[in-house]
Amino acid sequence: MAVNVAPTKANLIKAKNALALSQKGFELLDKKRNVLIREIMALIDKAKDLHDKMDKAFAKAYQALMVANITLGIQNVHEIAYSIPRDEEFEILVKSVMGVDIPSIIYEKKELKPSYAFHRTNSALDIAVMEFQEIKYLIYELAEVENSIYKLAKEIEKTTKRANALDNIQIPKYEAQVKYIEEVLEEKEREEFFRLKRLKKG
Repeated sequence: MAVNVAPTKANLIKAKNALALSQKGFELLDKKRNVLIREIMALIDKAKDLHDKMDKAFAKAYQALMVANITLGIQNVHEIAYSIPRDEEFEILVKSVMGVDIPSIIYEKKELKPSYAFHRTNSALDIAVMEFQEIKYLIYELAEVENSIYKLAKEIEKTTKRANALDNIQIPKYEAQVKYIEEVLEEKEREEFFRLKRLKKG
């Protein structure tokens, strides 16, 4: 590696300080990356578990909806569905994990109160509505987890790039500068030592 720096004691001090700072920066970035990887691995496991729950919940919900469609008629179920109000009672808060803003969806599980008339419906529809209500809560959880995974993955990518730049470029550069300056200064000291020795002999 070519070293483009004057071999002076002042530059040696600067290079050593820059090297120490780069090494410390790399250690901190490496620790941050490891913490983020642990976080994301736990969330990936949680997302897998939620996907499994969602698959089972959707299977049950669609089974219940199929029974409601058969017993009440698809058109009737379709019209009743429009009478069910949209429920958007949730709040999105943000928490910080190693400087990464992670969403947290806050919601309250409420007992389902039918918004449709009983004379046009039956228990099959009630079951379908309850099953889809549970799916809604699972979607809240999954949205939180998958959004967190995405944000953590982007931060891991950014942290890895910065750590690699320090490890592969900055640290070797300052190591080379320190080595070069030390070698030149040592050579100068040896030359000065022998010069003084010759002067004393003379």
